[in-house]
Amino acid sequence: MAFLKGTKINSILFGKCPVCQNESMYKESNPYILSQTLDMQERCSHCDTKYKIEPSFFYGAMYVSYPVGIIFAGIAFAITYFFIGATLLNTFFAIAGTMIVFLPIIMRLSRNIWINFFMKYDKTKDQFANA
Repeated sequence: MAFLKGTKINSILFGKCPVCQNESMYKESNPYILSQTLDMQERCSHCDTKYKIEPSFFYGAMYVSYPVGIIFAGIAFAITYFFIGATLLNTFFAIAGTMIVFLPIIMRLSRNIWINFFMKYDKTKDQFANA
């Protein structure tokens, strides 16, 4: 997705460094390895951006995770209730299952959104854009 390079969407969706967007912020690319879901690199190896700006920086991501979770739950509700035509009880179970299955993704998306509130893409630090 080279056309997204330099946008916040690229950094948020793919977990790239918000400054240079050349490297993943996470040590493990698979969010479903639960013991390593939130393990992040200390710094970007390309632009030396420090991801944890201050101690407990990512506690703010909890405030972002609520609306992200609501979006996932709303999509699950719409699909099961309106498109599939399930009962309200089955729709509830579908929403609960969706929230459990997508929890690692919601947590990472929330962190990605949170860090992108405070950092932005800098073309001068992107070594591949300048080449």
